[in-house]
Amino acid sequence: MRFDNQAVKSEDLSLMMQKIARRGPDDSGVWTEKMVGFGHRRLSIIDLSNHAHQPMIDDTLHLSLVFNGTIYNYQSLRKELIKYGYVFFSTSDTEVILKAYHKWGEDCVTHLDGMFAFAIWDEDKLFVARDRMGIKPLYFNLTNKAFSFASNTQALVTLGIDTTINSVALQQQLSLHGVVPAPNTILNGVNKIKPATTLMIDASGKIVEKKYWQPNAQRSNLSEADYLERTHELLIKAVDKRMLAADVPIGVLLSGGLDSSLLVGLLAQAGHQDIRTFSIGFEDIGDEMGSEFEYSDQIVKKFNTTHEKYVISNAQVLPRLGEAVANMAEPMVGQDSVAFYLLSEQVSKHIKVVLSGQGADEAFAGYFWYERMKNEIGSEFERFAKHYVDRPYEEYLQTVNPQYHTGNHTQDWLNKEFSKAGADEFIDKVFRTDITRLIVDDPVKRVDNMTMAWGLEARVPFMDTHLVEHALSMPPSLKMAEEGKYPLKHIARGLLPNSVIDRKKGYFPMPALKYVRGEFLEFMADILTSSQCLNRGVYNQNFVQKVINKPEQYMTALNGSRLWHLALLEYWLQINIDE
Repeated sequence: MRFDNQAVKSEDLSLMMQKIARRGPDDSGVWTEKMVGFGHRRLSIIDLSNHAHQPMIDDTLHLSLVFNGTIYNYQSLRKELIKYGYVFFSTSDTEVILKAYHKWGEDCVTHLDGMFAFAIWDEDKLFVARDRMGIKPLYFNLTNKAFSFASNTQALVTLGIDTTINSVALQQQLSLHGVVPAPNTILNGVNKIKPATTLMIDASGKIVEKKYWQPNAQRSNLSEADYLERTHELLIKAVDKRMLAADVPIGVLLSGGLDSSLLVGLLAQAGHQDIRTFSIGFEDIGDEMGSEFEYSDQIVKKFNTTHEKYVISNAQVLPRLGEAVANMAEPMVGQDSVAFYLLSEQVSKHIKVVLSGQGADEAFAGYFWYERMKNEIGSEFERFAKHYVDRPYEEYLQTVNPQYHTGNHTQDWLNKEFSKAGADEFIDKVFRTDITRLIVDDPVKRVDNMTMAWGLEARVPFMDTHLVEHALSMPPSLKMAEEGKYPLKHIARGLLPNSVIDRKKGYFPMPALKYVRGEFLEFMADILTSSQCLNRGVYNQNFVQKVINKPEQYMTALNGSRLWHLALLEYWLQINIDE
């Protein structure tokens, strides 16, 4: 959208669309009208016909739309809107958004249950919205001449934006497992819309931002039995609505953990036939297991799923790292990013939609560090940081060069989050921050980017907003019982094998990026000593060399590799900015 009376260039849209092409392999479209232009790449899931083509133009209502995501309650909303006199030309959820906006204006988002990022051109203004949990990404660049937006940063980079390093984001990137909370990103020229937020931009460039949802972490007056029963009801509904909103088959990414196993069990219990499941594993390193097949195989056997199992050697991983990093909208240090990328490549050969277990640990206290934080002493930030933050601020100052010594922005941001009203105690504040802010830019973004890189849509039932609101209202002691996730274990008991329910929590494993040795160490050292890295001038090379020399002495509070964190950021910049 331009503010300078210049027309939008179709060649700009074409370049941007090339950078999001893998997210939508089924169809493409462009629409321009003087000062505004939309481009779209479609992954066809609901209404596979051309009637659901995007950008979607409704000449009767004088509205135009581009949309990524799924509206789970689109069918009931459609019926409601028909009663108001609206006539539909498709059976898509896309058109439901258009009509809902015409009926309810900016408040249309409060009627939508789903994961979404969309923009609507309304004659002389642009309305942009992102879903409550931030499952679907939405990045933008704002200048005095134009507002540009896209599903990833790479599309915006094609416009020649400012790609210098954001010092606030850099400190957070190297402290919070690669999380840079909205609105910042690692690039000064790219921002991202916060979850549960809308923007209205007028022809002069004035922007009005509105937050339309903010959950509280305060108790409701339920008994323990009622809490557990309500959890079960809401989880069944969350799974059911995600299975119904599709005109294509849906599978499950099965890790072998409680969360994805429970999704399979609930599908089987609901009578679904021919459940498709998919698992991936890597090489062991020392005592570190590279797969969870021991557990996923039990689920496959118990529920007789149609299963695909993929084993990836370390020799296959390194040559594919660059591909995965090129499809990251932002630098992501989670070692399972590459795992999801390689798994999604295989899954996409069979289906277009999968259920995934993200959000269960954050919503239902599955991580070991919650108990430690709860029992820790000190300020709220100190209690959190000791068990979560990747490196002390003092080490950060040694890691980067002086121009990036602009303050402990991680501490400032967390203190602001913890000071918000609506949480009964400290650990409730942690749960709320984790499920509404941190998860957005770690596992959720990772899964979206790595699956959509192969035209595969991932849906996350444990991040259903009704389920999240309920989970936040629970007493911490109930969620944290039995070493965490007690409500889910209660549901699973008798449905899943006890060996899966009671196993020690694992993580999507990829040991080679945790214990950095051999060719992986050489690879990271080459990145960090390259002329590109030296010329960029972000890192203090003397300190970086210490980390390269003894990488296993530089592990994070959660036992991740600080060397990988440094190398990944530089590698992302080389692939996505320099090239």
